[in-house]
This record gives sequence, structure tokens and C-alpha cells, in this order.
Amino acid sequence: MIKNNYFILSTALFMMFFVACGKGNNQGSQRESQALPVQVAAVPQKDVITYVKYPTTIEGTISSEVRAKVSGYIQKVLVDEGEKVTKGQALFKLETQSLSQDAEAAKANMNAAKVEVDKLIPLVEKNIISPVQLETAKAKLAQAKSNYKSIVANIGYATVTSPVNGYVGAISYREGALVSASSVKPLTTVASMNQVYAFFSMNETAYLDFLLNTEGETRHDKILNFPKVSLQLANGQMYNLKGAIQTVTGQVDQTTGAVSFRAMFENPNLILANGSSGSIEIPTTYHKVYVVPQSATYEQQGQTFVYMLNSDNTVSSKLITVKDRTNTLYIVESGISAGDKIVVSGIGKLRNKMPIIPNEVAFDSVVEPIKPLFQ
Repeated sequence: MIKNNYFILSTALFMMFFVACGKGNNQGSQRESQALPVQVAAVPQKDVITYVKYPTTIEGTISSEVRAKVSGYIQKVLVDEGEKVTKGQALFKLETQSLSQDAEAAKANMNAAKVEVDKLIPLVEKNIISPVQLETAKAKLAQAKSNYKSIVANIGYATVTSPVNGYVGAISYREGALVSASSVKPLTTVASMNQVYAFFSMNETAYLDFLLNTEGETRHDKILNFPKVSLQLANGQMYNLKGAIQTVTGQVDQTTGAVSFRAMFENPNLILANGSSGSIEIPTTYHKVYVVPQSATYEQQGQTFVYMLNSDNTVSSKLITVKDRTNTLYIVESGISAGDKIVVSGIGKLRNKMPIIPNEVAFDSVVEPIKPLFQ
């Protein structure tokens, strides 16, 4: 009887152990079946260049307004827009008929004043009249000569010439238009375009960051050490030559809160036109920094997170601090350490402490930019 009871008890314990083992194996199998296969990659350190863009306007290094010095109707336009001209070349011819008539009258007055002086000289020498009368006549002669020369000069100004070598811009007035020195618009603009200036501005904070992060003891030294800048044209293409920042006003505009910069670009093929627009791109170089793909991150309440791979093949949500970004990468300031591996695909399906089946891939194979929701 005792042996039978012992046999029954042993059998029961064995069955309980078997069931427990089966249950444990089932739980392990169930957990393994719930694990999501995802790609992971080791976080590398890279040398990265980022760019900040600023709107810019282009002007020739020499850009001179051409204005009439005298009033008159435009009789003839002697050049066309875009034409290359030299300094002193005639550009416009104004009507001079009324000026010519004024000149004739002024010349007659001058001759009459000279006759009067010549008549008085011998009379003064003979003490017939007072020398004061002669001096008065000479003063009238000088005034008449000055008036005549002024009118003749105005006739010369009726031919409007180019002040510099360059290319003719838009012509604001055509034949028959009445122009004067006070006209709102210039007749045209002549610009030298072999080299061009690109003008742009930074706000005060960006200016201080840019200045303080550039090598050099003085502001002049820092300007010499500013990096070469790129120019994005209005059509989105990049200009093929780099430019150099030459001047900074160093003064904050009280109205806009901005500091003005001027960069210079060579323009040998005259692709850049006076008055055109674009964007200046200023590079910042980072050496040996941790980077993560933008596509491997998610945001929550304005903070950026990644999923870190744990040693037990689970993932942990990890907060990172982003210092800068490129089109495809975030440059990480804190939150990443050497040897860390992060999930780089399927992050929208993950939760904290969730088990995964990691498939390690090369970092560069998964670097993709985040596409905007709205264009």
C-alpha cells in the first residue's frame, strides 16, 4: 500500500514538472514569436559639413546710375540693354534747341559787355570817367562769360555718357520722354559684372555665433578666416564658383535686428546678373561627431528619441540632444555613446522594452532624409 502511494505521488510530481516545463517553453516560444525583426546599426562618428542659407541679392562690383544733369526731352537712345559700353561712351542724346538759343543770347550779352569794357578803358586812362565805372563793366563782363560757359556746359551735358566700363542695365526712359536731374528713376545703370557682390544679413544671435566660432583674435582676423561660401541660384542650381566674405558691417540694424554681410564672386561667364537673387550657403564643419539617421528618430513633446538596442535584444527609448542637421542626418550632442546600436527601421511599431530580432546592417545603407508632409 505504501509503495502504491509512493508511486502515485511520484507520478503526480513528474506530471506537474512536465506541465511546468511545457508552460515555460510555451511562454518562451510565445515571447520569441512576438519579437519583431528590425534592422539595427552601430552609431558611427563622422566628419560632417552642414550649411545655413541666407537670402541674397547680386550686384556688380561697380554699379553706377546714369542720370541726366539737365532737363530735356530724350532725342535719341544710343545703346541697348545688356550692351557692353566703355567709360565716356555716349548713351543718350537730349534735345538742345532751347539751350542753343540761350547760348546765342548769352554770347551776345558777353560780346556787348566786352565792347563796353573796351570803350571805358581809354576814358579811364584819360581821367574822363571814374575807374569804378570800368570795374563795374568788367564785373558785368565776367558774369556774362560765366553765364555763357554754363549754358555751353549744359549743352555738353545733353549728351549723357557712361561713367564706367560695364554693361547697360534696364533703360527706364525712351525717345520723347522728358527727363531731368530730379527724375525718380535713373536713365539706366551701368554695371561691371566680371566680379559681383552678394549682399545678405544675419540676425544678431547667428552673427555672434558665427563670429565667435571662427578662428582669429580680432574681427579683421576672423573675417579673413571665414569659410568660402556657396551660391544657390534662383532656379535652385548651385553656382560653380565659391565666394569669399569680404566685409561685415559689425553694426546691428535697429529696425531689423540684422547685421549685413558682403561676399564677392568671380563672374567670368557673366552668368550672374545685376539685381538677381539667390541664397548664400555658409558651411560649418564638425569633426568626429556622433550621427544618427533622421529616419531612425521620432519626436515627442518637442524632444527627439531613438530606440537603443539592449543586450537582451529588447529596445529602450533614449532621449538625444540634436546639435545640428544635414539633409539626412542629425548631429548628436548628447545621448549617444561609443558602441551604441540603434534601430534604424520600423521604429513606428516599437515600444519601450519590446523584444526584437535584430538584423545588423551597415549604417550608410539606411541614411535617408525625412520627407516633409507638406510641400
